Amino acid sequence: MPTTDRAARRRTLDALLRHSPLQPAFRARAARRLAVLAYHGIDDPAAFRAQMEHLARTAHPVGPDQVAHAAEHHRPLPPRSVLVTFDDGDPTVLTHALPILARLRIPAAAYVITDLIDTDHPYWWTEATQLIRRGGHTGALRGLPSAAAVHRLKTLPDGERLHALAELRATAGRQAPRQRQLTAAELRTLTDGGLTVGNHTASHPCLDRCDDDHLDAQLVEAHDRLTAWLGHPPTTFAYPNGNHDPRAETVLRILGYRTAFLFDHRHTALVPAERLRISRLRVNSHTGRHRFDTILSGLHPAVHRLRGGR
Repeated sequence: MPTTDRAARRRTLDALLRHSPLQPAFRARAARRLAVLAYHGIDDPAAFRAQMEHLARTAHPVGPDQVAHAAEHHRPLPPRSVLVTFDDGDPTVLTHALPILARLRIPAAAYVITDLIDTDHPYWWTEATQLIRRGGHTGALRGLPSAAAVHRLKTLPDGERLHALAELRATAGRQAPRQRQLTAAELRTLTDGGLTVGNHTASHPCLDRCDDDHLDAQLVEAHDRLTAWLGHPPTTFAYPNGNHDPRAETVLRILGYRTAFLFDHRHTALVPAERLRISRLRVNSHTGRHRFDTILSGLHPAVHRLRGGR
């Protein structure tokens, strides 16, 4: 089906859900739950501004420290609490999101990949996609289109993933384009503007695919670099790809982390039961108004699970 037809069907479904008789009941229940919104980059600043203005009018924006305090002291957050988060450290968080959040006084958290700071290296999944399009190949991904290949790479033991990436680089006709990344100085600009900068590992492997030593290094090296750049240790973490691993949780506790976030498209309690396994809702800056409303209410996540979504 053409992309335009799929988009039209999605908009129709979103509108039907938004006006469903179930929506008021879900909205009432959501008022007693914490919504943690998980963004990446901001590709539609105007739509993102509208989303944040909606939150400023209808919700109670909170920061990660408030979430941590609620979990640690067993004191519920206010009704309709919402935490805004961003994964991967996309520069548009600085250029597009920060001015909007600062104007509206909405706290937020940005989780960064420390190996990319002060570089122009692409994200590894973006690089893999580009290398495959440029003729790169490896036996582990034989016959897979780029999107399926990236999904496959995320399921491999991390040593095999790194080997496959090396083969793609060696066989591609051209290397992947460079990509602007944040600098250490810009991390401090984010914190000066009211955002909390958190740990998203050194290079963004799926931690449940790492051996013990590599998992430890991913967390500790990123922690130490952020401590040096920010002048204080980070205390909040987001699992790459949302892949929780109990070994990582143990290391995070030792390092003094107060919160850690999944990517499971769920609400959580106003007193999070597991502060190092807090659910988040997947959203984008281009998420339409109807879908944004049903994500906040919990109706969209419920339908997503019924349809077998992760």
